[in-house]
Amino acid sequence: MAGIQYPAFTDETAAREALEAVRWPDGPYCPHCGNLDQEKIAKGAGKAHRPGLYYCAACNGQFTVTVGTVMERSKIPLSKWLMAMHLMASSKKGMSAHQMHRMLGVTYKSAWFLCHRIREAMKDDNASPLGGEGKSVQADETYIGNSSKRAKHYKKGHSHKQQIVALIEPNGKARVVHVQTATKTSVRDILLKHADLASELHTDQSNLYTDVGGEFAAHKTVKHGQNARGGSGANYVGSEGQTTNAAENFFGIFKRGMVGTYHKCEAQHLQRYVTEFEFRHNTRSGLGVNDGERAALIAKGISGKRLTYRPTNGNRGSSAIH
Repeated sequence: MAGIQYPAFTDETAAREALEAVRWPDGPYCPHCGNLDQEKIAKGAGKAHRPGLYYCAACNGQFTVTVGTVMERSKIPLSKWLMAMHLMASSKKGMSAHQMHRMLGVTYKSAWFLCHRIREAMKDDNASPLGGEGKSVQADETYIGNSSKRAKHYKKGHSHKQQIVALIEPNGKARVVHVQTATKTSVRDILLKHADLASELHTDQSNLYTDVGGEFAAHKTVKHGQNARGGSGANYVGSEGQTTNAAENFFGIFKRGMVGTYHKCEAQHLQRYVTEFEFRHNTRSGLGVNDGERAALIAKGISGKRLTYRPTNGNRGSSAIH
């Protein structure tokens, strides 16, 4: 998936072939029964079959490249799906659904839902723990929302803001989690799940990390203080080189995107926006990934994921947008 003039962005046949090449590099497989035997898979025959339709002789099922993905049953053309993936992959601070709806020529409702499904495809469900022996992991938290004192329902204090915890490898990858409340217990759970205990943990002097820090190979803190812009007693880097600058840099990009691009986000959707910024951070050009490769990674991530307004079984759940 190269530049903006890529044929798959305007031609449906080229878009389908490009998606098949990314999702099925070794040939199509049946999403219904998992059949990989190419001798038992055939393209639909005859004039009446839909373009891109396959038939599986193992289970007598039919499928296309979108079956079993976030794109399943979507009426949006594949070319517009691929264009949207490229735009979201290459926009450092994100792209609003309003901008997407203008550029793709779809309704705002369709663009909003499409963006959320692409964010679902950005999730890395098999991510390994950060850090390891001889490595360090930076941990920090931030608070967003409820910041305008002129707002009708403004309330002072972190407890009235959305709370986000980030774990960052210096010059490496990130794992970022939206939490209901950042407490010692919730932060410990995040650290134990996403960071290797053989790592050296770098944090500020927040009490959130004092207990869990003892479970890591080492815990080093940096004193930020109230005058972090150079005032007395404030530091960005500790005496042994410890810092949380990588986490601060991530939060800088994230907040600029949320304020300047998306403007507002309800709490139930925030984790998907967090995942979007995490994905671009983990596939940034500094790690050798370009815009086209980043978009291809999104296309690979569509498999095995569904996101609907309501779950297909009629019950509300985590797979639905409410």
